[in-house]
Amino acid sequence: MNTVDKKEIQKFSRIADEWWDVEGKFKPLHKFNPLRINYIKKTIMDHFKISLKSKPLKNIELLDIGCGGGLLSEPMCRLGAKVTAIDASKKNIDVASFHSKKNNLKINYKCSSPEKINLNKKFDVILNMEIVEHVDDLNFFLKKSSLLLKKNGLMFIATLNKTIKSYLFAIIGAEYILKWLPIGTHDWNKFVEPEKLIDINKGNNLDLIKVDGVSFNILKNQWIISKDESVNYIAQFKKN
Repeated sequence: MNTVDKKEIQKFSRIADEWWDVEGKFKPLHKFNPLRINYIKKTIMDHFKISLKSKPLKNIELLDIGCGGGLLSEPMCRLGAKVTAIDASKKNIDVASFHSKKNNLKINYKCSSPEKINLNKKFDVILNMEIVEHVDDLNFFLKKSSLLLKKNGLMFIATLNKTIKSYLFAIIGAEYILKWLPIGTHDWNKFVEPEKLIDINKGNNLDLIKVDGVSFNILKNQWIISKDESVNYIAQFKKN
């Protein structure tokens, strides 16, 4: 079985050279990144009862699945985590590896997917950020991801809810009107309701901790955590 959607991989491989261009095609992710970094850091520190220090994620074994060009892998590494990062696009991995070496960051990048990766260890934290809406077999993808997580480990899943509002905002608005994203970035049929995610993960021994909505505040020109889960949301799960 395979979770890799070749069309999705080709789509992102074509624009891989733009991962680190803050004004390029990944500009929305760069805008989104400060919120993601702080959210992940705080949740990990609270969960593992880590006190604040210069490298608060020191000794945390972290796996970033669907890492793209390394936009999350690098900050997690800078926070002290021991980062392994995988992506099914070789071009993404090449871009990410080059950028991390240029910045003297030790990140273990591999061109792979959860069902194909050959590692003799499990992780304290797994990031599945903005990836589940691009895979071919969601159930199999989450099952294989969960097998890589330690007991009491954390899994973060950030994705798009399958609602009329998400179609209007994330596709019509973001792709066609505002041009925030290239047309065709998202397929609404692959968006995932939180309830479906929770149900699938129950079968993978993953208990829901919480779901937070993520919204764009136009007045502040930034992304914020909100109670509105109808478009973007982040779910936290714990391995039981």
